[in-house]
Amino acid sequence: MNSEKTVMRLKTIEGHIKGVTRMVENGEYCIDVIRQIQAVQAALNKVSSNILNDHLNSCVITAVQGEDPKERERVLKEIAEIYEQAAKV
Repeated sequence: MNSEKTVMRLKTIEGHIKGVTRMVENGEYCIDVIRQIQAVQAALNKVSSNILNDHLNSCVITAVQGEDPKERERVLKEIAEIYEQAAKV
């Protein structure tokens, strides 16, 4: 995972969240606030997707190609749990 890039994206998102907070404090138009929240959610989804992609291409591949069936089962179960959790959101 390119942690520097990820940290920079998260700091940018953090700035956007502070902007949304200011919008609410200033009584900005609700639809404008919602649009900004949706933009933040999309940005977080992109970061999550990038991290998952890195994980699939490193840890999961290593486990699947490895000799330990319990480790394969564990990483595949983690992926299934991530998708289940995402469906609840």
